[in-house]
Amino acid sequence: MSTYPISDEESIKIGNYFRYHAPLEEQQVKYEQIRRLAKELALSLLNLCPPSRERSIALTELETSVMWANASIARNEKPQENK
Repeated sequence: MSTYPISDEESIKIGNYFRYHAPLEEQQVKYEQIRRLAKELALSLLNLCPPSRERSIALTELETSVMWANASIARNEKPQENK
């Protein structure tokens, strides 16, 4: 079995992807806003789209979008310094 080298950069990225990211206080507000907006869109989709596989997929992908948006914040925002 052949193996491939893992760069330091790749190792750091993987470490960041698979560690716990405790929410910072200012991030909570962003998470709540994203969930609120997604819920509003989800309810609109339920109201405007007929029950169907496509509507179900749209709702699933919206859930996925919220997850990735939150991951973007958790994984990439740094604590702001008090000035």
